[in-house]
Amino acid sequence: MPMRSHGRSVPTQRTVFVLIGVALFLFPFPSVSRAGEWRVTPIRLDLGREARSGAITVINEMDGRLQVQMKTFEWTQDEEGKDNYTETDDILFFPRMILFEKNEERIIRAGIRTPPAAREKTYRLFIEEIPEPRKAEGANVAIAIRFGVPIFVKPPKEEVKGEIEKIGMSNGTVAARVRNAGNRHFVILSVVVKGKNGRNEEIFSKELSGWYLLAGASRLYTTTVPPDACPDLARLDIEVKTDTVTLPGSLVAEKSMCMP
Repeated sequence: MPMRSHGRSVPTQRTVFVLIGVALFLFPFPSVSRAGEWRVTPIRLDLGREARSGAITVINEMDGRLQVQMKTFEWTQDEEGKDNYTETDDILFFPRMILFEKNEERIIRAGIRTPPAAREKTYRLFIEEIPEPRKAEGANVAIAIRFGVPIFVKPPKEEVKGEIEKIGMSNGTVAARVRNAGNRHFVILSVVVKGKNGRNEEIFSKELSGWYLLAGASRLYTTTVPPDACPDLARLDIEVKTDTVTLPGSLVAEKSMCMP
């Protein structure tokens, strides 16, 4: 998102705007998130038939004023699990801009315009600080913090269903595709890959970090088997741990899978 200068720059100086995006869903379970000297609680909203609206509290803990602006985006993921954002008016929210005094807290209210669908709909409410330039080494530096609060609109009937769609290995690299075949999101907490030899002894282990996986999306996880372990590899076991289910998978390994 481009940043605009609020005021004229001094000809002999540069005005530098730094936008720091805080991806709150890296830590999906805490109820409070903090950045700089202001914080947001809760860090997600779950809406649906029973709760068509919710509230987010923004708390200014700065010694001075704070100004923020809000926008909503539809949050989708492509077949590779990459996040995409499209500005939308599906979510009704108020206010759109807030000016805080010192130690003040204010509430943002958000609600859904349309009824829930058969598949969960996902959005982000971005709360973005409008910074004031600060002098630093001959430049006006403005640091902006932006929070992306997930908003989940639950379907009338939730179905959690995940699968390890495909496991393969080539050139010593293991690849496992995880698919969300249900109608609501889940959080992949970790992907653990373990290799065993012909005596069923574990010869290597690797844990990969996870992420949200939205309904209908898939993501490919890869890791490399250590060269000294690969020739003895007879079996691969993969365990995908999510916040709702655990997905197991396995692959019988052959020496040719280690070769280029």
